[in-house]
Amino acid sequence: MTAGHDHAHGAGGGHAGHNHGAGASSKRLAVALALTTTFLVAEIAGAFLFDSLALLSDAAHMFTDSAALAIALAAVRIGQRAPDDKRTFGYRRFEILAAAFNAILLFVVAGYVLVEGIGRFFDPRPVESVGMLVVAALGLVINLISMRILAGGKDSSLNVKGAYLEVWADMLGSLGVIGAAIAIYLTGAFWIDPIVAIAIGLWVLPRTWILLRDTTNILLQGVPRGFDLAAIRSAMLEVEGVRGVHDLHLWSMAGDDASLTAHVVVGEGSDMEAARWAALAMLEDRFAIRHATIQTEAEPCADDGARHD
Repeated sequence: MTAGHDHAHGAGGGHAGHNHGAGASSKRLAVALALTTTFLVAEIAGAFLFDSLALLSDAAHMFTDSAALAIALAAVRIGQRAPDDKRTFGYRRFEILAAAFNAILLFVVAGYVLVEGIGRFFDPRPVESVGMLVVAALGLVINLISMRILAGGKDSSLNVKGAYLEVWADMLGSLGVIGAAIAIYLTGAFWIDPIVAIAIGLWVLPRTWILLRDTTNILLQGVPRGFDLAAIRSAMLEVEGVRGVHDLHLWSMAGDDASLTAHVVVGEGSDMEAARWAALAMLEDRFAIRHATIQTEAEPCADDGARHD
């Protein structure tokens, strides 16, 4: 049996692209994080001062913004560290660990808001609507400023784009609290506060579940979202000279990348190197997989057995 082992080096260019503009992205994220975190503290204080569950629920959502911004900032700074003898894949997975922790914490906060909201709906408590309105309006202003800061970098950085979308979503939450404060002031119906709190909590939970699902999949080295492993296997089998594919693995380090390894059986009389390079080129052209390791073989591995693809 003969074998070849190599990488497609397109990933190097991707890494350079990831670092491009990192300084500007880092500055934008740091300013937005400072604004959001400062207001987060003020909103939590306002929620307890004015006894507004809607403000507390929106603060939980504002916390997702702060966490997303902090994660994005850490990803830019820590993710730039070069691989070393202890972290051969580098430090980009730090972002995923932080995001998973963020999702779990959000489930706890959202659960508290939902339980407390149901209790308050049946036993409404007085809410200072004017103070609630002032705090929510300030939150809206902070969101708009943060969105403007992040808008300039959202098209050149996935991290900045994700943070921009988080702030945009929180702006809608602030609008909901403003509407609730006005309605309470005009009608005196304090049950509106827990209703809005529950609505914000229910809106945040699906997004939190998606975040936890995606981060768990990455940590388990599952197939990245948007890829069909069966289609990739079929495409590899269509490459000239390839008559078998096994030990096929596809995973992501940080959610915006993809790495692949595979053993490819090359038919008798076919050029192994030509088949391998053709497979690498196909993976990059058709599936945008730029970091692939393919081992070529004249026959399947002797211990392949039941795990043959």
